[in-house]
Amino acid sequence: MNRESPGVALEMRGVTKRFGELLALDGVDFTVRSGTVHALLGENGAGKSTLMKVAFGLTTADAGSLALSGAVRRTPTPRAAMAAGLGMVHQHLSLAPALRSEENLVLGGSGAYSPAAATERLRQVSADSRLEVPAGVATGALSIVAQQRLEILKALACGARVLILDEPTAVLAPSETAELLAWIRRFADGGGSVVLVTHKLRDALAVADDVTVLRRGRVVFKGAAGETSEEALSRALFAEAPMTRSTVPRSEAGEVVVELRNVTARHGALAIRQASLTVRRREILGVAAVENSGHRALLGVLAGLAPVEAGTATLPATRALIPADRLRDALIADFTLVENVALRGAGQAHGLMDWRALAGRTARLVARFNIAAGSGSAMAGSLSGGNQQRLVVARALETPVDLLVADNPTRGLDLVATSFVHDQLRSAAAGGSAVVVHSSDVDEVLALATRVIVVFSGAIVECPVDRETVARAMVGARSAA
Repeated sequence: MNRESPGVALEMRGVTKRFGELLALDGVDFTVRSGTVHALLGENGAGKSTLMKVAFGLTTADAGSLALSGAVRRTPTPRAAMAAGLGMVHQHLSLAPALRSEENLVLGGSGAYSPAAATERLRQVSADSRLEVPAGVATGALSIVAQQRLEILKALACGARVLILDEPTAVLAPSETAELLAWIRRFADGGGSVVLVTHKLRDALAVADDVTVLRRGRVVFKGAAGETSEEALSRALFAEAPMTRSTVPRSEAGEVVVELRNVTARHGALAIRQASLTVRRREILGVAAVENSGHRALLGVLAGLAPVEAGTATLPATRALIPADRLRDALIADFTLVENVALRGAGQAHGLMDWRALAGRTARLVARFNIAAGSGSAMAGSLSGGNQQRLVVARALETPVDLLVADNPTRGLDLVATSFVHDQLRSAAAGGSAVVVHSSDVDEVLALATRVIVVFSGAIVECPVDRETVARAMVGARSAA
């Protein structure tokens, strides 16, 4: 790793930001050396996203200074940031799905649009960066990996030499994560600089040169990645190290509550074909899969949302779903917390709404799941991403169900919240629910599951609870002899 780079790519000094009574950033100093990867860590609400929004010009600081490559930047706008060589790739990608990849690449630029020039620009920047994205394809039809690459290419096409990557491995399989981290390393070794915002300590230590940890808007740790450890970073992240293992005992599996026989079903253009599966009470079935493998169709069938084209699916009477995309499929941002809680079971409800009772339910969920919200009348869209996810999980786990289907239930959560959700899922299984969990993080699947299946190219294969075996099956590789 490049430890000798003398230059400074990004320097922030004394950055302070308030949102009303909330002190989001308290005199933060943050320096990224040229030619290095700098991991920025912090629990939900620690201030890391706010700090990066200040750097990119999406938020204006109340105090402090900012310089890119030694030049003080005084105009806090994204256009000025990009002109100065800073690019930002957000966790929730901002591409227009109906546009082709080359159209998204140049979206927001100036001058007349030329299809040939846009296609050539995509070819050129792909070749230069060694990040391949096909031209002429609607972006919504691309895999999540290709979409993420396209977001990076958009930044590079604007001349970015300092990249802010917000949770870039959150939805990647192990092999895809390894490829992206290797590309990040090559980019830095070639003279670029990267701010890696992540919850995954293993990823941070695998690729970073330097690490900064924020807690409650203040820097509580900064140093060389090679001179620290996961345990030390965990202690810095939290006043007390979070529990990493649940104390909820695992129970023997009970009666079958889900049975699929030779089921064929679709989710968009992706499908499962002739899939057979049983799920029992008091077990947690882990689903491991890379994007575009057909697992969304499987989860849709289990949740009762995807029609069965062939075969038979026997499902229980009561089900709950934690969907992968909370703002598309779980929450209405312009509704209050109380109104979002009321959405559970709304399709089967009759009669008048008891808003007082709903407000009480919401208050209990906010307290039980430690959701940072002023009151139940707060808009869901005003919450941080992590607290939005807590609300989604809280609503799904409010009452016992026969079957709980959870798709990336801890996406965007810090270690403490993740540990808490894991305990809730285990408690649901111990209480008699059948629990099916898909996570893009194979280690999370293995930590939770009593059984593991891998979905690859529309087929379901049951695997031992073993990381290497599962990781190989996820990309269609045969197990080592």
